[in-house]
Amino acid sequence: MSAESEVVYQERERNGAAWAEITLNRPNKGNALTLPMLDAIERFVRIVASSPQIRALVLRGSGRFFSTGGDVEAWGSLTPEEMANRWILRGIAVFESIAQLPQPVIAAISGHALGGGLEFALMADLRVAVAEAKLGTPEVSLGMIAGWSGIRRIAEITGVVRARELTLLGSPISAEKALAWGLVNAVADDREAMESQVDAWLDKLLSNAPIAMALTKKLLATMHAEMSHDHAEAVAQARATEDCDEGIAAFREKRKPVFRNR
Repeated sequence: MSAESEVVYQERERNGAAWAEITLNRPNKGNALTLPMLDAIERFVRIVASSPQIRALVLRGSGRFFSTGGDVEAWGSLTPEEMANRWILRGIAVFESIAQLPQPVIAAISGHALGGGLEFALMADLRVAVAEAKLGTPEVSLGMIAGWSGIRRIAEITGVVRARELTLLGSPISAEKALAWGLVNAVADDREAMESQVDAWLDKLLSNAPIAMALTKKLLATMHAEMSHDHAEAVAQARATEDCDEGIAAFREKRKPVFRNR
């Protein structure tokens, strides 16, 4: 399957106004992200950014998962330097291009959003999750960290105390708990109800003034400090540990890792 088919782009119209959708389409792998998929996402985001007629963007995942994050097979063999420069800085650049869009962005979280999948969803302005979805950052269980700026964004949204719980324990939380924490804006009973919520938001967004929304987003963006290289350095340090090698090996061998703090 090519990257173009693993990330699907569509433009749609509603009441004379256009919006776009980017769908992660690798359901047999939990929509786990690879570098070619990041390249495809970036190409589609550029289309949206350069198209003033597109008034909103919806992020989706096909199958059971929204996204299980970065594909371990894609980064597990990278050196610490490659992790920092080819994987982390690349992912942050692509994700930030979504956050910096002048158009409002909705994440339709139709299944679990884990690790980089949650970080992908956090680039949206509005997020709705189905009730059965779990959200979390399990990277520490692999000897890794959430490096695509997720740790900082979670702390900005939920507060540092809750961010510590989510990122240090590595245990996913329910959609209802995510709603209480502010990680999502709404929870839907099922996918049909999720689509109703997305439609309701689109109706409102497509009727609002595009320039006013773009200016509002620009002001809100000043809340986020530029720390991409800090994230890359931290990930490189994590990747250089024996514990990370053990975490990757345990993942591939489908066993529990034994970390030795080195």
